[in-house]
Amino acid sequence: GTIQNDILKEFMVRNTYIYPPKPSMRIIGDIIGYTARNMPKFNSISISGYHMQEAGANQALELAFTLADGKEYVKTAIASGLDVDEFAGRLSFFWAIGMNFYLEVAKMRAARLLWCRIMKETGAKNPKSLMLRTHCQTSGWSLTEQDPYNNIVRTTIEAMAAVFGGTQSLHTNALDEAIALPTEFSSRIARNTQLIIQEETHITNVVDPWAGSYMMEKLTQDMMDAAWKIIEEVEAMGGMTQAVDSGWAKLKIEAAAAEKQARIDSGKDVIVGVNKYKLAKEDPVDILQIDNVKVRDGQIERLKNIRANRDPALVQQALDALTSAAEDGSGNLLDLAIKAVRLRATVGEVSDALEKVYGRHRADTQKVTGVYAAAYDSAEGWDKLKAEITEFADTEGRRPRVMIAKLGQDGHDRGAKVVATAFADLGFDVDMGPLFQTPEECARQAIENDVHAVGVSTLAAGHKTLVPAIIQSLKDQGADDIIVFVGGVIPAQDYENLYAAGVKGIYGPGTPIPASAKDVLEQIRKAVAA
Repeated sequence: GTIQNDILKEFMVRNTYIYPPKPSMRIIGDIIGYTARNMPKFNSISISGYHMQEAGANQALELAFTLADGKEYVKTAIASGLDVDEFAGRLSFFWAIGMNFYLEVAKMRAARLLWCRIMKETGAKNPKSLMLRTHCQTSGWSLTEQDPYNNIVRTTIEAMAAVFGGTQSLHTNALDEAIALPTEFSSRIARNTQLIIQEETHITNVVDPWAGSYMMEKLTQDMMDAAWKIIEEVEAMGGMTQAVDSGWAKLKIEAAAAEKQARIDSGKDVIVGVNKYKLAKEDPVDILQIDNVKVRDGQIERLKNIRANRDPALVQQALDALTSAAEDGSGNLLDLAIKAVRLRATVGEVSDALEKVYGRHRADTQKVTGVYAAAYDSAEGWDKLKAEITEFADTEGRRPRVMIAKLGQDGHDRGAKVVATAFADLGFDVDMGPLFQTPEECARQAIENDVHAVGVSTLAAGHKTLVPAIIQSLKDQGADDIIVFVGGVIPAQDYENLYAAGVKGIYGPGTPIPASAKDVLEQIRKAVAA
């Protein structure tokens, strides 16, 4: 089996962290140590570049940061007393495969060469320690809501690149994942895509089929050089933990994301069916509907049953032992956590026991500036929209002010950060709310910051309950003059209910940011005039 266990990428892009980076790295070391001693054939970590590319990183950044993460985990495990050859053979990697076909193949070839170099530097002797084993997943970021059957073609091309790059395992995305969770139909198409490649094309019969191609060898070397330069920058900072803790790595990815989005919105990068060759009329697509209230209520009921059928004293004793080990650095945290869970302690209780010592990490919500504008500002309409925003500021005495919010357990902030960057470059006054807010907290911050509008970014199906809740909370606090707009993965079937709840604008995947900004400005004007 394999667990992801890659905490550094959480601080950079995915945001499902709990504790600060340094204690989190101690947990990683304990997990690698426990599995090496007790489960020698278990893959103790899957070092992920996938989530970096999904957050907007280009191939060189994805490659460099992922390998630098891997190096940091190796150093952490060695520092905990493990011999490098005791665990290195069980490390695995996870790449995203996007639409730049040749570059993705080159990235995977470069990764193996660079990882071998890194592991030799750490003193690894076993040939298995020098190998880079990898899983790949086709890009979710390249999937489009518009004309979604095009996504079958995109996924097929990306899957081919992964196979040519030598992936050991593969996940092919479903055609409707830009809209909702996949249906049984779309899942079958996704599965059969890779089965047809594996069983019918025979391309899996050849190892490294691009070897010797002048073009591919040049691309591979260029990718190695670009990634190694970034890795050297990371090492100069003191390693990846420091690069993450300082926020530097996260900002590099956010800048790349903003630049890429601007190129799409301006039409410089073509996305078929989105900014070129668009359909005049979109046909509806069947989607899978999930009742998140029912799921939550069911989980709460299961937790009640667990707590009712256990020995509370023994559970507390095990949790106290976990807290003590976190405090004084003794023992193995995974070993102690397993003992607590066998006594029916919940995951939340185990987490709380560690949080007493480590605290909870609060991310600094910085945003990059100027990157989106630099890539977009030659496009038609940009200067006109900036002039309209300046005119609003002259008339109202201040710029239009918006707060970009993430509600609930949705930690995917790529879209929110890019929107914040673009709106700021246009002249909006932009506040970034912290991750994981409740609707009540968000409404309170919006009122305190005296914003004109709250923009909720939703990518985890929470829009049906959380968005109406923030609108109600604003009303309850006497601030129904603050308008709410929503962006992200929202099925068209849900639009009517959101508008009925009071949402003033809904912007799905593929909506150019300047178009949404123009609409938001118009809605703010109406609210101010009312």
